[in-house]
Amino acid sequence: MKASHCAIARTLLLSSALLAAACVPAPDSTPSPEQTAAPVQQAPAPTPSPTPVATSQPKYESWMDAPRTPGNWSYYAEMVGNSRYGVANYNSPDGTQLFTIMCSGSGNIVLQRWVDSVGQLPLTIRTETTDRTIMAPRDPEGRKMVAAVVRPTDPLLDAMALTKGRFAVETSERPTLYLPAWAEVTRVIEDCR
Repeated sequence: MKASHCAIARTLLLSSALLAAACVPAPDSTPSPEQTAAPVQQAPAPTPSPTPVATSQPKYESWMDAPRTPGNWSYYAEMVGNSRYGVANYNSPDGTQLFTIMCSGSGNIVLQRWVDSVGQLPLTIRTETTDRTIMAPRDPEGRKMVAAVVRPTDPLLDAMALTKGRFAVETSERPTLYLPAWAEVTRVIEDCR
């Protein structure tokens, strides 16, 4: 029996020693195996790819949630005979003319949208209270624009001027414009009335 106690004691002692050895961290001075680094080759610089052209606009639950089209309104008046006619242009930050509201010599309001073709297109105006699609014929001078004519008493104009901060202008060929209903819009309408 004595021998078996000794064997058990030796086994426990050996197990404890192995267990203790496994828990002791390696000293800091232990050298790490040397690694031979392969020569690094420089990869050729990537060729910049052209900026992709956006093909579609993001979708919003409501058009009123869309961000305003970057740009600003400008207003000027023309004198024709004894009458004053206002023109409001909405231009992008780079100066590109995007939309125009003007009082024509015939006393009507003309809504002009610059497009890619020279054909007639439907022009849809969306406001907080009104949505209207108007057929807009091409420019008679051949410029790439369409122009819809509206009587100065048309309620659509009041809806554009009084909408909740903005109105939208849609055509099939160009991205929708989300334009602020600033004072320039009202000035042109009032010039024609």
